[in-house]
Amino acid sequence: QVQLVESGGGSVQAGDSLRLSCVASGGSFSSYGLGWFRQAPGAEREFVAAISWSGGSTAYADSVKGRFTISKNNAKNTLYLQLSSLKPEDTAVYYCAAAYGSNWYSQSYRYAYWGQGTQVTVSS
Repeated sequence: QVQLVESGGGSVQAGDSLRLSCVASGGSFSSYGLGWFRQAPGAEREFVAAISWSGGSTAYADSVKGRFTISKNNAKNTLYLQLSSLKPEDTAVYYCAAAYGSNWYSQSYRYAYWGQGTQVTVSS
């Protein structure tokens, strides 16, 4: 059983940056495809970014491409999401998730384990 704990959220101004972290326990990050999703108030959870278990392949939602960067440190069992040039529409609860498999996945149903989420609020 893998437990995921996110941190690094906060309230920032448009144009600012944040780095989210997700630490895993009970399993090795090197065995899972990993992803970040977000959910804004009144909206469905949506895919943000994902990375393969080797770290060699990544994918991003069009809305964040060029502004967000996903990475991981297997030695620290930590997944990161660097958020830059933040916009008010990036306001959401951000979740990290782990999926069985070696690739990256954009579909939420592929993910077996989820963190509790961290709030990101961007004001204009």
